[in-house]
Amino acid sequence: MTIEVVDNLGNVSSTEWNRLAGDDPFLSHEFLSALHETGCASSATGWTPQFLLLRSRGTLTGAMPLYLKNHSYGEYVFDWAWADAYYRHGIAYYPKLLAAVPFTPVTGPRLLADSETGRDRLIVAALELARSLRVSSLHCLFPTREQAQRMCAHGMMRRSSVQFHWSNRGYANFDEFLGSLNHTKRKKIKQERRKVAEAGIRFQWLEGDEIAERDWLFFNRCYRRTYREHRTTPYLNLEFFGRIGRTMPRHLVLVVAERGGVPVAASLNVRNDKRLYGRYWGALEHHPALHFETCYYQVIEYCIARGIAIFEGGAQGEHKIARGLMPVETCSTHWLAHPQFAAAVEQFLARESRGTAHYIDELSERSPFKHDGGARAAS
Repeated sequence: MTIEVVDNLGNVSSTEWNRLAGDDPFLSHEFLSALHETGCASSATGWTPQFLLLRSRGTLTGAMPLYLKNHSYGEYVFDWAWADAYYRHGIAYYPKLLAAVPFTPVTGPRLLADSETGRDRLIVAALELARSLRVSSLHCLFPTREQAQRMCAHGMMRRSSVQFHWSNRGYANFDEFLGSLNHTKRKKIKQERRKVAEAGIRFQWLEGDEIAERDWLFFNRCYRRTYREHRTTPYLNLEFFGRIGRTMPRHLVLVVAERGGVPVAASLNVRNDKRLYGRYWGALEHHPALHFETCYYQVIEYCIARGIAIFEGGAQGEHKIARGLMPVETCSTHWLAHPQFAAAVEQFLARESRGTAHYIDELSERSPFKHDGGARAAS
């Protein structure tokens, strides 16, 4: 087995890469290349690819999406306090190494390998690279539970966080889903949907090649307006949206809200056969409950109609519980080169982990379902 570090996926066979990535759309060669080649995740924006490639007799048998970072934006696992502590002690926290999919808080494999031996080799290689580059740390965001355990066996530290997912319990339609909720939550959702309908807003689901250039132009307006209203800079651009629309259309679902035949809001979702991931949204008009309808209720209806098992609602948001999305534990792993800081962070993570577990238990007790034998969503 040989390890290679590359800063460009253009020279890596998409067929070989996608065989390792499986059905995860965010790990696909098409998605990652779109991020890099449209300038969204590039050295200029603080994401310098340092992808690890594992080859056996010339065949690609393993890979790890790895970046050299000089900030912590676009990660959704927050280590700003760690960086600040380094700064106050006169130690550089950046650059750091990060195994992740940029701007994408979605759990999935980060060690793309054919074998356990290959996965172990990738972890060792990532740690060796961190030491050789003399960076402060190595982080892996949203790995699977099994891969997180494997990383911890190599000396990395585990950190827990929370997301909210909806589980399809074999509902025949949205009304059956509503029927599984308690009276208060069911009544609230009906009221919210009624407000949107009474505003004259109707919806259409655009899938794959149905999403035309005009739809991407409209969605990009909505997306950028949302960031502008929050006084932040958007991570993605129109070129990126058009690129994934051409190269991976079967994974894309655009929910478009129209009033009087004119589009006023939209949400972009990414899917495979089993899961749908809510990603971005925006609106050109403000209407009560329009966000909930566009980002949750329409998406849940879509999952029921298409037989999709899990809807991942993205990072954060306790308000999602009232819409039937339940807390799910996610994780990250971390290695810090500085021994004293590593010890301090390890103690902090032990305390934080206990607090996160307690938080999930509290949230689960607020289940909106009438009869919930297992309150937490399937992870």
